[in-house]
Amino acid sequence: MIYFDSNATTPVEPAVLDRMLPFFSEHYGNPSNTTHAMGWAAGEAVEMAREDVAALVSAEPKQVTFTSGATEAINMAVCSVVEPLVRAGKTGHLITVATEHKAVLAAMERAAGQEGISLTVLPVDAAGRVSSADIVAALTPDTVLTAVMWANNETGTVQPVAEIAGALADHRTLFLTDATQAVGKLPVSMQGIDMLTLSAHKVYGPKGTGALICGPRVRVDPLLVGGAQESGRRAGTLNVPGIVGLGAACQVAATRLERDHDDMLARRDRFEAGLMDLAERSGTDIIINGAAAERLPQTTNATFRGVKAKEMMAGIGTIASSTGSACNTGKGAGSHVLAAMGVGAADGEGTVRFSMGRHTTDSEIDEALEAIGAWLGAGVPA
Repeated sequence: MIYFDSNATTPVEPAVLDRMLPFFSEHYGNPSNTTHAMGWAAGEAVEMAREDVAALVSAEPKQVTFTSGATEAINMAVCSVVEPLVRAGKTGHLITVATEHKAVLAAMERAAGQEGISLTVLPVDAAGRVSSADIVAALTPDTVLTAVMWANNETGTVQPVAEIAGALADHRTLFLTDATQAVGKLPVSMQGIDMLTLSAHKVYGPKGTGALICGPRVRVDPLLVGGAQESGRRAGTLNVPGIVGLGAACQVAATRLERDHDDMLARRDRFEAGLMDLAERSGTDIIINGAAAERLPQTTNATFRGVKAKEMMAGIGTIASSTGSACNTGKGAGSHVLAAMGVGAADGEGTVRFSMGRHTTDSEIDEALEAIGAWLGAGVPA
């Protein structure tokens, strides 16, 4: 199997797993217990991981709150802004973008269902980009939260986050960015950002661990209540092995960021050039969605016009890819991201997301192109 589904999840790096393993069976203390050495060791490991996560996004360790993943972190962020307003009977306005991850859209829509809270969902252009001018135009005196993801999970489109942060700098609104897909692939910084979310399993760490990183303007309203863990921001016994894994994954990503970016970009371009060659030889119209925008260096969202993507990938059988976001699989609905970009329903059914990773090889790209070409009936190149 050729694995081209890294935007869904990545394998745990061996170095990350090695760092985690002792905390399952040797250093298994509860970091909240500060009365003995086992608790101290676990607590120290958590704080070291906090430093590694913060360093990757140019934040301070005290700004990092560990969660079960980006989805929980996003819900924490939205609730922290909205719930105090609702309790106080005040009004609030939210802004987000039509191509956001479902975790953001669902959290914003649920918040907007409460009395006094309204929501504006902004459109994107054909490449999936939102305009900072549209965001500014949507602002009202009541706008308390603006959410724009750093990079899209389906198309890889990168939003102008720094430009948006600058445009929002003089407004009261807090700026939330879901950086889950960007971390480890692009340089990511908290500069100008109030809240940032990420998840370990997209950066070669374990599933079930993530973080919400908050700037000084944010007061976190706990989503989970109980104990005083995470400085009172999130109750519950900490997942020490997972947190250690997230920290280790961030540390590895920091040392490899430039090399990984360049290597993955070269392979993505090689793959897309190969797809264009297959289009010419097979007579199939193949479109790279979002090609006009800056994209993640390893994501190709390709529409094969006149083809049923699920049938093609099942027929090929040797390429692990996605015909939609992993979060929407099984729902039977088309991609809301592609629809927002103006891609019709028929073309949406012919679309495949190929998301390569750190360990993808040139030979795997060649094998994948050969398999796709054979299914399309492309002749052997001269």
